[in-house]
Amino acid sequence: MAGTAIEGALPARRPVITAWDAVSPFGMGRAAFADGLRARRPAAAPLDRATWNAAGDTACLVPDFDVRAVLGKKGTRSMDRVTGLAVTTVGRLLDGAPRNRQVATGPDAALVLGTTTGSVQSQMDFTRDSLTNEKPYFVDPACFPNAVMNCAAGQSAIWHRLKGPNTTIAGGRAAGLYALNYSRRLLDFGRAGTVLCGAVEEFSAARTWLDRHATDPAADGAPATPGEGCGLLLVEQADPGDPDQPVLAEVLAVDLRIALDGAVRPALAACLARALRRAEVGPAEIWAVATSEAPGPAGEQEQAAVDEVLAGAEPLRLTQAGLIGDTGAAAAAFQVAGVLVQAEDDPAAAGRVALVTSVDRGGAVGCALLRIGRPAGGR
Repeated sequence: MAGTAIEGALPARRPVITAWDAVSPFGMGRAAFADGLRARRPAAAPLDRATWNAAGDTACLVPDFDVRAVLGKKGTRSMDRVTGLAVTTVGRLLDGAPRNRQVATGPDAALVLGTTTGSVQSQMDFTRDSLTNEKPYFVDPACFPNAVMNCAAGQSAIWHRLKGPNTTIAGGRAAGLYALNYSRRLLDFGRAGTVLCGAVEEFSAARTWLDRHATDPAADGAPATPGEGCGLLLVEQADPGDPDQPVLAEVLAVDLRIALDGAVRPALAACLARALRRAEVGPAEIWAVATSEAPGPAGEQEQAAVDEVLAGAEPLRLTQAGLIGDTGAAAAAFQVAGVLVQAEDDPAAAGRVALVTSVDRGGAVGCALLRIGRPAGGR
């Protein structure tokens, strides 16, 4: 059985991506991400054992990221890492260009943030304190919000005064595509004028130990080096009457399904076929493909599904997981960012279509089709 579809109607005006930013293992900001990707620079580094009691010895961390050093001491005493990454990335995108803050703040500016479970470390720390601290189980109440999945999105909206819809969507590696699909629906139904759309994942010792015990290398493949970060897009309805709207890419289609009993290939192949049909795009029109590069059999099925549906086409194959590691929920957002970086460097990309696919070990599979637009004026 191929899976169950999550469908949406084809809008009269498709949404467009007008800006993006990232805080990644390559460094702080869009330029650092682009430079690291272009240089093909591996971000993995040995862990400081005095800081991280993790299950492994290496990780792809955001370099020198400290919440209080980046955001200041006010309001950050109890802010956890995943919230700090999200708040920082939202701020960078808003400050990236005068137009960004103008259109992406106010009562109709939404924030949609993908995640896996929020901060696993915060959840475990709070639970442990409630069981081990002195009776009557003294805990720090300021830390409780960090244990809630939507903390990062809520704090980002409060910090940057975003007053529109605020949504957190859990989807593992596919979370960025779930967020993009949800953003599209907010725009289609007039619930928001603009959407800050992305996904975030933190590195933590708790996450590494959960991954260690939740996976079987013999069956699931050798796990990638854990990574972290936040990728964010500014998504709007296309406005042909606005000459200042920098259309980086048009969102042609997003399709998501659930692969039952590990049957990734048929579920993703059906997903791809439907997306191509809805977007009225043929395989020969695909300029580039960015897969999630899932480890083990799931990744092999992901690639097989792409090869099956795009048989005869020869698109560029974009890869980055080997450089920035397994960034979990942020992976699909970083894949979209990687597509936009490649498009900046390839004049032949304008007007052509990029395919982004995602596979999560929980069964979520999905894809997005993006038509590359005119170059932005730069930052």
